[in-house]
Amino acid sequence: MRRMRRFALCLFWISLLASCQRNPPSQPVREYQMSGEIVSMDAKSQTATVKHGKIDGWMEAMTMEYPVKDKQAFTGLKAGEKIQAKVLVQGMNYWIETVAEDK
Repeated sequence: MRRMRRFALCLFWISLLASCQRNPPSQPVREYQMSGEIVSMDAKSQTATVKHGKIDGWMEAMTMEYPVKDKQAFTGLKAGEKIQAKVLVQGMNYWIETVAEDK
């Protein structure tokens, strides 16, 4: 009986460890279009604070910080500039790219 308990306990720990090593499935990246104005820039965190209109399918109009992953795209932005951008969302992460001046 004692051997059976040890065996069951070992199986439990092995299955628990095996399940911890699996990578969770990657969430898809969703894309949305945004139109707004850059309020401020933060070079340290490479974020742009954007006052934007409603982003259909994602959020209402508001002002918030958006990471800009591409360093070259970030350096081309400036406060006061009106922009059109693509917002990419993956799980709880979001960022903007394909930023263009809105004329």
